Amino acid sequence: MEDNNCIKKMKLDVEVEEFNKLFEELNEENTIQWGEKVPEVMDAMLYFKEVAAYNVPFGKKNRGMTVINSYCHMIGSAKVTEENKRRARILGWCIEWLQAFFLVADDIMDKSELRRGKPCWYKKESVGMNAVNDAFQLEMCVYDMLKRHFRDQPYYVDLLELFHEVSGQTIIGQNLDMLASPIEGKVDFSTFTMEKYSAIVKWKTAFYSFYLPVACAMYQAGLNDEVSHQNAKTILLKMGHFFQIQDDYLDCYGDPKVIGKVGRDIEENKCSWLIVQALQRASPEQLQILNENYAKDDPANVAKVKTVYNELNLKQVYADFEEESYSELIKTIEQQSGDLPQQMFLDLAEKIYKRKK
Repeated sequence: MEDNNCIKKMKLDVEVEEFNKLFEELNEENTIQWGEKVPEVMDAMLYFKEVAAYNVPFGKKNRGMTVINSYCHMIGSAKVTEENKRRARILGWCIEWLQAFFLVADDIMDKSELRRGKPCWYKKESVGMNAVNDAFQLEMCVYDMLKRHFRDQPYYVDLLELFHEVSGQTIIGQNLDMLASPIEGKVDFSTFTMEKYSAIVKWKTAFYSFYLPVACAMYQAGLNDEVSHQNAKTILLKMGHFFQIQDDYLDCYGDPKVIGKVGRDIEENKCSWLIVQALQRASPEQLQILNENYAKDDPANVAKVKTVYNELNLKQVYADFEEESYSELIKTIEQQSGDLPQQMFLDLAEKIYKRKK
């Protein structure tokens, strides 16, 4: 068993290395695509090359790698050609570029300080609100890469529609999040319900983080029927819900050195899983403390909120939820996979179970 696990890890390490090597090539292509054809914009393209180099390649790359892994599961490793594996890697990078677009914009809206262990792009000297336009350019790269590498493929239109649809879903989710949690607005706990939270998670996170990578692989593998995509969506949206609750927990209790950012859900008035759970359990006295201290950008106020969380034993509430939710997810995979390989979904579930970052 140990030898098999070692071999599996070695293969994964090689694939991660191959995936990482492709970034520089794609970033150079994106620069040349415009700069050489239209020399007068080369200065802008060289700047945008730096934007991508700072914001795209330093995440966990789970979304990008999921495309490759899912494609191999559906086709079977023996049938995967190097050409198609390269296409899957490119699709993976398209998602990583899209992720960077979302994050650059999200950091501005949330007034965040750190992203992936370094200053947010808009916080860098000489960038500032130029980051708004930079975010648009990161999104533009997605469609340039799709056109360059997939225009001759029968599933090209499916990919275009998929990226447009999922981008729209994520934008809707961001709006739901901002409406529920205005950064400079008054605390209104009446909107912090589990129904509202679930809607935000579904639209802001689950579609692009879980359904998009698998759907890309499905289209590349020739699977475009509605039943298969609906089955995948049922599983992956549940997985996305599970993932975001983990994120909310780590925002409060995770180590910033491990997760790469300083959690700010309390300061930013976020409708997070922890505050929703606290509101369901708090005494009148605890509710008053939460009302007086939530959404205050001061360590003393944050500490008071976390004291209530600790009094309500939310760490244990989360631990119980994680076990129960993971069991439910495995059942959903068994019941909803249909003709899709169950192991593809089980591998994804295993990656996020009890994660620390």
